[in-house]
Amino acid sequence: MAYDVIVIGSGPGGYVCAIKCAQLGLKTAIVEKRATLGGTCLNIGCIPSKAMLHASEMFHEAETSLEKLGVKVGKPKLDIKAMLAHKDATVKSNVDGVAFLMKKNKVDWLTGTGKVLGEGKVSVTGEDGKEQEIEAKNVVIATGSDVAGIPGVDVDFDEKVIVSSTGALELSKVPGHLVVVGGGVIGLELGSVWKRLGAEVTVVEYLDKVLGPMDGDVSKQFQRLLEKQGIKFNLGAKVTGVKKSGKGAEVTFEPVKGGDAETISADFVLVSTGRKPYTDSLGLEDAGVKLDDRGRVDINDHWQTSVSGIYALGDVVKGPMLAHKAEDEGMAVAEIIAGQHGHVNFDVIPSVVYTDPEVASVGKTEEELKAAGIEYTVGKFPFSANGRARAMLAPDGFIKILADKKTDRVLGVHMLGRGVGEMIHEAAVLMEFGGSSEDLARTCHAHPTMSEAVREAALAAAFGKPIHM
Repeated sequence: MAYDVIVIGSGPGGYVCAIKCAQLGLKTAIVEKRATLGGTCLNIGCIPSKAMLHASEMFHEAETSLEKLGVKVGKPKLDIKAMLAHKDATVKSNVDGVAFLMKKNKVDWLTGTGKVLGEGKVSVTGEDGKEQEIEAKNVVIATGSDVAGIPGVDVDFDEKVIVSSTGALELSKVPGHLVVVGGGVIGLELGSVWKRLGAEVTVVEYLDKVLGPMDGDVSKQFQRLLEKQGIKFNLGAKVTGVKKSGKGAEVTFEPVKGGDAETISADFVLVSTGRKPYTDSLGLEDAGVKLDDRGRVDINDHWQTSVSGIYALGDVVKGPMLAHKAEDEGMAVAEIIAGQHGHVNFDVIPSVVYTDPEVASVGKTEEELKAAGIEYTVGKFPFSANGRARAMLAPDGFIKILADKKTDRVLGVHMLGRGVGEMIHEAAVLMEFGGSSEDLARTCHAHPTMSEAVREAALAAAFGKPIHM
């Protein structure tokens, strides 16, 4: 059977691309080696981790905050089996939803491992080893990414004691001590889950800050808040060994700047040092599809690879490894294949860390603006001065807006606080339309809301002063 488009990989980028292709009238098939659609994000990443984050936050709130609000429930008890069952049910409802969307949009789902054979040809190998060759006018590589491990260190992931994010979502008991290697988004999200449920958590990070690319102000205060919650940090530390020891494991690290090595013991070790593009077993070299110097599929500005009719998107290509970035690319690629003008504004891709408090960011950081020699103004407002935040016992954090000093155009917005992942989007919309801090400052915001802090930060950026400080 011949198709207009075959998409290899059913993560957010792949399945969105397939749906959009079908909506544009293209005969489309999607290839997925898992038994369920949705890729890493829906099966073992974004979705299950958010289910665990929410559940652990509710447990912690019952344990620490409800009595302050006059709600007496006694000491909460943890039912880890029920919590994991909630996570699994959440995953199932999401992957079943994607399967329904495939059926609704008449996208053929081909189960097996996809391989690019060259221009217009793909093979799909099932679990039984049978291979079928399929023709397509266009092929889209959307195979995502895989766990990166630790450069120069042999790590034996058994997903029971030494775990990736996959194993960290399946722990059958709360660790006595969890060591997290890597102070990025995944490590801090999952570390905070198990900390709230009662584990001692130690983070070992190579850089001298957490959330490496994030705004420096946000990173510093965020780390302080996590330390206040009881998470310990070893920054500027190079991990040289991770191995099983007795019933647990040991992590050895040394100061990046030089010094004596240190070894700490743990019940479990979570290695979360980033991800790498998944290009194995795709046959790309034989098909003539070039990779860049970081092992990603090399593409031009229209997601076209070195082979005509073969496109690539998402984690397997350049840019931030974010599900929503992949989704935007999926829609853009579908539009290009259909003869339209697909486009993604990479300057307005929000990023969120789903801890409590959350971190949310869009656009440039202060560090990036300084490096580029761009003059800017800063507007900042703390949640401690926001009435709704105080009422919700959520006074930690702040909003920071960066605007061009000459034009007042907003260049970056950075947030730290309760639920800011839902608040970042007014900044994204503003920036998408080239708005200024004064535009935002003069936009009426409902009172009392957490979002008023965004307006106050805009007032500070546009006029030098907020109202409520």
